[in-house]
Amino acid sequence: MFSGLYLITDNNQDGKLLTKVAAALTGGAKIVQYRAKDIRPDERREMAENLKNLCREHEASLIINDLPELAHEIDADGVHLGQDDMSISQARQILGHQKLIGISTHNVDEALKAEAHGADYIAIGSIFPTESKDATTLVGLKTLKMVRKAVRIPVVAIGGITPEGAFEALTAGADAVAVLSGVMADSDPARAAKEYSLIFNRNKPAPNGRVLTVAGSDSSGGAGIQADIKTITLLGSYASSVLTALTAQNTLGVVETYMVHTDFVVKQLEAVLDDIGTDTIKTGMLSWGGIVSRVAKTIEERSLLAVVDPVMIAKGGESLLDKEAHDSLISRLLPQSYLLTPNLPEVEVMTGIEPRTIEEMIEAGRNLQELGARNVLIKGGHLSGDATDILLLGDAEHQLTSQRFDTINTHGTGCTLSSAIATFLAQGYPLKRAVERGKRFVSLAIENSVQIGRGHGPVNHIQAAMQLLHEQLSID
Repeated sequence: MFSGLYLITDNNQDGKLLTKVAAALTGGAKIVQYRAKDIRPDERREMAENLKNLCREHEASLIINDLPELAHEIDADGVHLGQDDMSISQARQILGHQKLIGISTHNVDEALKAEAHGADYIAIGSIFPTESKDATTLVGLKTLKMVRKAVRIPVVAIGGITPEGAFEALTAGADAVAVLSGVMADSDPARAAKEYSLIFNRNKPAPNGRVLTVAGSDSSGGAGIQADIKTITLLGSYASSVLTALTAQNTLGVVETYMVHTDFVVKQLEAVLDDIGTDTIKTGMLSWGGIVSRVAKTIEERSLLAVVDPVMIAKGGESLLDKEAHDSLISRLLPQSYLLTPNLPEVEVMTGIEPRTIEEMIEAGRNLQELGARNVLIKGGHLSGDATDILLLGDAEHQLTSQRFDTINTHGTGCTLSSAIATFLAQGYPLKRAVERGKRFVSLAIENSVQIGRGHGPVNHIQAAMQLLHEQLSID
């Protein structure tokens, strides 16, 4: 099936083309289009051969841009033509009928003509503005929808596609999204490709998406791995888990903690990932430095998309990490986090900044990004007034405000939020939408909380999930 992330290569000026493409394939790219017009023929053929071998290893397709002779020579999967290149019939004579031929289009007429002349797929764009295309080539989502209705062959959306744009393009009817700089110019092509690839989970049947939680056990059931599994399952994804610690606790507090040995934590990780795999990973309480380092190493080696909840301080103010774990979290795990979700006391411990205003939250978040976090969600629940969180999505800043409820039953809100975000990411929501939906889920869970136990009770996961589903059905 012709769908998924369609990667277009850059001009390889930095000499790292194969490394970048290999990383993107690890991240989930399904099609690679090799652009090679301005490269010497001998170098072009060698690179094309190497790319073909890479694609075969990852069960992906290799498409050669504009050069059917080269595609035929190295036995690539197909060729992509522009409107001013040779005709589809000429390319078919060179390639034969078993290979793919795609063509760039800009409107319904060109798309219909391409289909009538035997194209296997079409690219339509530019969907969004890009630096490489002038305003006259911008076709937009409206044209994409019209093309999707007009043709039966696969449609690839191209041009200015961000993860948010990919979500919109798939909603408009695209089968695949073509991306160049969004992956090739990223410092971490594997995670960038993973971010795009997850968008294609959006319409899969339940359980939709796999989420692995690495956290401690809460015997009261309100937080920790129990809250994570409840959240992931109730929201419709498949939950797997790795235990890092056992606690004897209830709504009144923690009685005792028993740490799981690092080697056994690693065995759990490997057992799950080698068989089931995961779309996202969520980390919570990691207890001590050895566990933090080994979990970070696994995330790095497997290019996992990690939502890191830096569980560092208990509600009573006591530290949950020793110095080694604290240092390992900042130096090893934080740089591997796709999204870091600290509360204000945790922000202060990591940055030395005690945020009291939105501006100080943003400053602290930028410091965390400088330390390596790709994106940061700073939770503002400790400030007065409405609960305003700050989401730093790359260079962009977003303020997300939710109602504050007068209740003591908030045990597990941090675990629930981070696992909800990891779940929505696994289901194909781009990060900002995943965070917004995660916050809505937690707000509903707090609003509908009931008193369980004699102390700080848990939030209401089941009621929140049912109400969120009802809201979604009303929108649809």
